[in-house]
Amino acid sequence: MAWTKYQLLLAGMMLITGSINTLSAKWADNFSAPGCKGSTEHSFSHPFLQAVGMFLGELSCLVLFHVLLCHDRRSPEPKMNTGQTFNPLYFFPPAMCDMTATCIMYVALNMTSASSFQMLRGAVIVFTGLLSVAFLERKLMVSQWIGIFITITGLLVVGLADFVSGEKDEQHKLSEVITGDLLIIMAQVIVAVQMVLEEKFVYKHDVHPLRAVGTEGFFGFVTLSLLLIPMYYIPAGHFGNNPRQVLEDSLDAFCQIGNQPMIVLALLGNIISIAFFNFAGISVTKEINATTRMVLDSLRTVVIWAVSLAVGWERFHGLQVLGFIVLLVGAALYNGLHKPVMEKIPCCARFLGQSSSEERLLSGSTASVNQDT
Repeated sequence: MAWTKYQLLLAGMMLITGSINTLSAKWADNFSAPGCKGSTEHSFSHPFLQAVGMFLGELSCLVLFHVLLCHDRRSPEPKMNTGQTFNPLYFFPPAMCDMTATCIMYVALNMTSASSFQMLRGAVIVFTGLLSVAFLERKLMVSQWIGIFITITGLLVVGLADFVSGEKDEQHKLSEVITGDLLIIMAQVIVAVQMVLEEKFVYKHDVHPLRAVGTEGFFGFVTLSLLLIPMYYIPAGHFGNNPRQVLEDSLDAFCQIGNQPMIVLALLGNIISIAFFNFAGISVTKEINATTRMVLDSLRTVVIWAVSLAVGWERFHGLQVLGFIVLLVGAALYNGLHKPVMEKIPCCARFLGQSSSEERLLSGSTASVNQDT
């Protein structure tokens, strides 16, 4: 069945805005500018402030939802499905997981390359699969277990590529790169917890995609904005990576922005792209399917990698290619992309039919809403 123009628009929007999101965040990290009170020029390392910007982008989805809702209600025949009435506090626990994981990943992005950052996020498949078995009582098929083990192999290959390639550039030492890689994988544990919480408590309600993204963005934006105050005083040593060596020096960030206005463009790119990316991602799952979303996310990794190589942010390494291919195979198996191929092979089609029947019996009436793996 051919895609409609609207579906093509959603797919293109997800691919482009998703790529811009990671690239703009890395672009901001690569800037250097003087800070407050005549401090020397230093890198723009403000991961927590960048995370606030990301949640601001998500919060804008809630504003857009209410604008569209008001416009729809004024029309003679309202068509907008606002979903069920729900308690917004259901979104608070997953929003806190999102906030924590995002902060960790932005810290890690300061330490490693954009391509490794995007590839290693594939670890979420491993932890989501394990947690869904433990807490959602889901039974994984053999192909999903194989996909998990192949994904682990791919993660090891990508990590090995970072290790053998040595320093990524003059700013990133090998120890920083490895630490960044480990932080990204650790963050995926929290993302997996977020997904399990969303599936167990949130997605059973029929919530409009813009409203869902915006509500989580609201909780994340308010909470992290308040946390910036104590972060301004918490000493962090060299980890702070700012003149005062505190956890987050927001005033230093604004001074750097004043001295280097191009940073604003990078931050705006991050804020605007995350709003469109989240909406497009959820809409792709709803209008097309979750498999298409997974394919587009893999293509996003290729775009980020290609742009990073083109602008000289990193050097080409063959092991990364191998690692990406292995991760792609693992994700494909976990998400069932092998099934259309197997259906064309007679002996495999019979086995696939038996597996599908068994899967329906094991899963019962619980629908999969894990849309981000």
